Amino acid sequence: MAKDTKKPFEFRVPFRDVDMNGEMFRAAYVSRAEEAVAEFWRRRDAQPSDPFFTIGKVTCNFHSPLKLGDVVHTTVGVSKIGGKSAGFLVRMMRGSEAVAEAEILWCACDAESREPVALPEELRDWLYQYLD
Repeated sequence: MAKDTKKPFEFRVPFRDVDMNGEMFRAAYVSRAEEAVAEFWRRRDAQPSDPFFTIGKVTCNFHSPLKLGDVVHTTVGVSKIGGKSAGFLVRMMRGSEAVAEAEILWCACDAESREPVALPEELRDWLYQYLD
């Protein structure tokens, strides 16, 4: 049974993630984006045909700095679906204010050889539901 993948992932900026000026470290945005994508996948039942994924690329656009204690809501959508990869767009919001957007590209590969493989059709169909 499919789980609710539309539910936002929420976090509060902890002390360990802020610099001496009280702003969240830029690397922490990427870490939080990866957590949101992992949460997105946890809400989907794994299939035997699912490939092993590696990270191919991460980009992040910063709009407004996050501060200690800020509550952040993230949403994950699919930004692109390729033959052997899928891209995820993670939007981070503080209330109604956009603070950052990260795009993470996952590359499908064979679990043992790590050679690229095609995305299974059933996985592509599932991803298309979330295409932005």
